[in-house]
Amino acid sequence: MENKKCSKCGGIEFAEGTDYMPIKLSKMSISGSNKIYTFCLDCGEVYSIRIENTTIFKRK
Repeated sequence: MENKKCSKCGGIEFAEGTDYMPIKLSKMSISGSNKIYTFCLDCGEVYSIRIENTTIFKRK
């Protein structure tokens, strides 16, 4: 997490946390992936959000 600076408070220490996101692929199929949040340890402002497993969104 180098060279990052919080746009809200100017903090420079960040951490990551996850949240599971279920995805309905069809009427019978449900899959999911973690959302990974990078956030400021000083004020909690979210710096970025990314999806861990993007392959579930690709069409076959």
